[in-house]
Amino acid sequence: MRHFLSAAVVLAFAGTLFAQSPFAGTWKLDTAKTHYSSGEPAKDVTLTVEEQGDNLHVTAKGTNADGSPLSVSYTVPLKGGDGKVEDGPYDAISSKMIGDRIRDNTYMKNGRVVATRHIVVFKDGKTMRAIVKGVNAAGHGLSGRSEERRVGKE
Repeated sequence: MRHFLSAAVVLAFAGTLFAQSPFAGTWKLDTAKTHYSSGEPAKDVTLTVEEQGDNLHVTAKGTNADGSPLSVSYTVPLKGGDGKVEDGPYDAISSKMIGDRIRDNTYMKNGRVVATRHIVVFKDGKTMRAIVKGVNAAGHGLSGRSEERRVGKE
C-alpha cells in the first residue's frame, strides 16, 4: 500500500511538470471586449493553439473588418525564439516568453517589423487579452486591445 501511495504522489507531481501551456486551446474573439484606437479589429476569429513537442502551433481563421477571409498559421517555440510562418500576411515571426502566462510576438514582412502582440492569459485560464500594434495586411495602422474567450474544454 505504501508503494502505491508513493507512486500516486509522484504521478501527481509529474502531471504538473508536464502541464499543457496556458496558451493551448481554442479561443474565440470577444468582439464586445475588443477595442482599437486605430484601425478596425476582425469581425470574428477562432484561434487554435496546439502544443506540438517543444512548439506551439497557432492557427487563426475568421473574417477581417472588410469582410475578407482571415487566415494565419505559424509555429513558435514554447520557450520563445524564431518561429515559422505557414500562412498569413507576414513572412517571419519571433516570440518571447515574459512569464508563465505572458508572451510577446513580433511579426515581420520582408525583414521589417509590421506588428507586435503582447498576449496575457488570465489566471482563470478562460480569458486571453492581447495588445496589438502595427499594420494590417492592407498596410493600414492598427492599435488596440483584443480579448478572446476559451471555448470547448474548461
